[in-house]
Amino acid sequence: MEKKYVAQIKEIFRGDVRTDEETLVRLSHDTSLFSVRPSLALAPRDVHDVVHAVLYVAKMNAEGIRMSITARSAGTDMTGGPLTEDIVMEFTKYMNTLKKITDTYAIVEPGMYYRDFEKATIAKGLLMPSYTASKDICAVGGMVANNSGGEKTLTYGKTEQYVRRLSVVLSDGSRADFEKLTFKELEEKKKQKDFEGEIYRRMHALCETHAEILKSAKPNVTKNSAGYYLWNILDKDTQTFDLTRLIVGSQGTLGLVTEIEFALIRPKQHSRLVVIFLDEMQTLAGVIGKLLTFKPESLESYDDHTFRFAMRLFPIIMKRMKGSAISLAFRFWPEFKAVLTGGVPKLILLAEFTGDSDAEAEKKAQIACTAMKNDGYKARLTSDAHEAEKYWVMRRESFNLLRQQMKGVRTAPFIDDFAVHPDDLPKFLPELYSILDQYSLTYTIAGHMGDANFHIIPLMDLSNPETKNVIQEITDKVYTLVLSYRGTITAEHNDGLIRSSYLSRMYGNEIYTLFEETKNIFDPHNIFNPGKKVGADRAYAFAHMVNSNIIT
Repeated sequence: MEKKYVAQIKEIFRGDVRTDEETLVRLSHDTSLFSVRPSLALAPRDVHDVVHAVLYVAKMNAEGIRMSITARSAGTDMTGGPLTEDIVMEFTKYMNTLKKITDTYAIVEPGMYYRDFEKATIAKGLLMPSYTASKDICAVGGMVANNSGGEKTLTYGKTEQYVRRLSVVLSDGSRADFEKLTFKELEEKKKQKDFEGEIYRRMHALCETHAEILKSAKPNVTKNSAGYYLWNILDKDTQTFDLTRLIVGSQGTLGLVTEIEFALIRPKQHSRLVVIFLDEMQTLAGVIGKLLTFKPESLESYDDHTFRFAMRLFPIIMKRMKGSAISLAFRFWPEFKAVLTGGVPKLILLAEFTGDSDAEAEKKAQIACTAMKNDGYKARLTSDAHEAEKYWVMRRESFNLLRQQMKGVRTAPFIDDFAVHPDDLPKFLPELYSILDQYSLTYTIAGHMGDANFHIIPLMDLSNPETKNVIQEITDKVYTLVLSYRGTITAEHNDGLIRSSYLSRMYGNEIYTLFEETKNIFDPHNIFNPGKKVGADRAYAFAHMVNSNIIT
């Protein structure tokens, strides 16, 4: 960015304004396959900084000088969502405060790390349950931007269900608080003579006019993060209108979130884990169907590749689990033995059962465990939380361990988050495997099996020029299959650079046009995170794919 513009921004901005190489390189990547170098990095101290930055960018665009702002939280996004060639606004440095917590909700700034937020809620016996496997390194702003979900989603749902209010800076620099409105409150909002009022008028008209087609556009899955969730805004049954259901999952393309009010739950305090070991993937669909009848709170999985990698990286796992080397080695002895004797199962399923007492949780888990054994499956009920922890560490840390520790190859998240309806698994899985078997791939499978949400992460040599072609070929084949089942190309990781160009294929041109109209209503000059959700360029994305296996 030209020095004169940087100087002008410094005059109106109290936070950090950075153009140094170290900062720009750090912010040029997330955990995706892409690298895009920003021209300027801002770290706002407060909402006033955000407003001033947006007003400046809006003014520059009005004068014909193209500028944009892309929000960034912790940089754990797997899609290239927070990557930009222009201004990146990093919220974690200053706007990271928990402002209020009660017995039912919390008010927090977007840059707060979830791990710190969770400590505060757990101290009151509360939880915001849509946390991700990366909960120790992600921030709450990113969770809102992606509509994140995780191991508790099966029972409690995704982030969208816990956002009660969002404070947002709009594209004209004005501020708005979005929350669920009654129809009477909506009519009052529509009377406003400002930009917020215009948004309510136009979005209400869009949702009313296209109500039937929007209803039919919703994917046939239990969770979804693809596109704009236009079908969730207007609820005629409850006579409510809720634009938070649109802002959540929009990846910062409609406005900049500066404050979040989360609803909190009081979780069950006791849990027991049933571990099921599958020697072949062909039985997976039936096993999932059977397990779901026992209503586990979570139903997670990881495969034999993840298992073997975890054993190879045991010293790192020891650090994560914070125990003595001798006791941890003893606890992991059955896993070491399995690797040495070739007895590693193809897939490990984790079914967690909870209750108000340990006896209640154990009873639920024991019933499920016995049923699985009676059906001929290898299953065991963990004896305590310490034994369960080793399985959870392998599940939660699998992607991060692979990403940081593999040599000569790199984790390649591009078919990392699709989902179909659980009822479709018996037909879907054989077709999926037939596609993957066409390629000499080493890949790990983990995911949220209760939602039929798969995280498939190939390990690939990105320094090989042919790899990009293979990625595009596999992506086209897998997503064509997913969409034939009315599934979603992303259940919780969102679109970003890797998937935004597939949204018109997923939803069709008519719905995609409504996405474009929504973007234009909120952001007519395209100053917020351009090229994501709408206006995506697949060629641009692949041109910015990294060609190195080195993690920077």
